[in-house]
Formats: sequence, C-alpha cells, structure tokens
Amino acid sequence: MKYPEFFDRVEKIKLYDPLADFLGAVENGEMEICYLDVVKFAGHSCPTVAGAYLMAMEGLKKLYRDTLPVRGEVAVMVQNPKTEGVTGVIGNTIAFICGVNDESGFKGIGGRFSRAGKLHYSQNIPKEIRLQRVDTKDYVDISYTPAVAPDPRQQELMQKSLGGIATKEEEALFRRLWQERVERILTDLSLRERMIDIS
Repeated sequence: MKYPEFFDRVEKIKLYDPLADFLGAVENGEMEICYLDVVKFAGHSCPTVAGAYLMAMEGLKKLYRDTLPVRGEVAVMVQNPKTEGVTGVIGNTIAFICGVNDESGFKGIGGRFSRAGKLHYSQNIPKEIRLQRVDTKDYVDISYTPAVAPDPRQQELMQKSLGGIATKEEEALFRRLWQERVERILTDLSLRERMIDIS
C-alpha cells in the first residue's frame, strides 16, 4: 500500500488500552494510533481529518499530562449536531482515537471496559470539542481552525476532476496540492498554536 510519505512523519498518539491489555491484543495494553490509522478509518486524508487528529492528540496530552491517556475512558463531547457539515467526521474520528462510541458501542465485560455512551453530539460546551476523563471528570475544551489556505488552483482542479474533464496531469496535481495542504497542517509546528485553541 502506497501513501504520502509525510503520513509517517506525523507524531503518533500513545495510549494505554485496558481492554486490549486484558484480552492480550497488545503487550501491556500500550498502543499507538498514527495518522495512517485515522485515514483508514475515515477513508480519506483532508484538513478536517487532520484537525480531528490534532485536537485528539493535543487534548489528550493536556488531559493526562505525564501519564498515558487511557483509551476507552475518555468521553467525547461535540458542540454541533452530528448531521451538521463535517461534525460527524470530526466526532467519529476523535472517538476512534479515544476508543469510545455512542450507545451502539461495546458494552464491556463483567461491568468493566465499556466503550458505549461516551460519544455525545449537540452539547452545550464553549468550544468545538470537549474531552472528559471518566475517572476524575477533568476535561479540556478544544477548537480547530485550519491555518493553511488552499492553493488557488485547487478548487478549479477539483471541479474538473469531479466532472471527469481533468487530464491525468491535472488530477495528479490536484491530489498533490490537496495533500501538501494536509502535510503543512500536520507537520508545521509553527502553525500549531494558531490552529488549536485549547483550555
């Protein structure tokens, strides 16, 4: 499988997954989620998926500070309704990283390891996303603004590609420009504070 090389340069999210530990899925329950994992989950790489990845990564760092975040033990609250715009993509991507779901999620084993009922939309919160620890009830609020403008050629190339009238060279250029924007969002650390607002 071939994919843009910058995927491998994006910082990985390290977590402890007690369910994976209990069932022996990964040694000591220590798990890494990488950007390629969320691309597979979402089916694409775009500024929205990149932003969800960054919000989860930075939010979990602040929420757990010097300890590994506990996967399955972080509630994900989303300000907007899940059917509005790209809200569902953002919420589902962050919930995947945090290992949780809505009421349809895994119900647990013997009263432990439940993943269900921990993804909530249409929440009265001040920012786009809230991550809240189940154990301590501590939380962080996060918003994301993609501070990298698209290349001026991108829109026309997208329309031509969608309409089936782009040449192979134009299709290749569109893909390159699209992913170059995502690359800057994910790897240009000088932009991080302008994109991620966390409190």
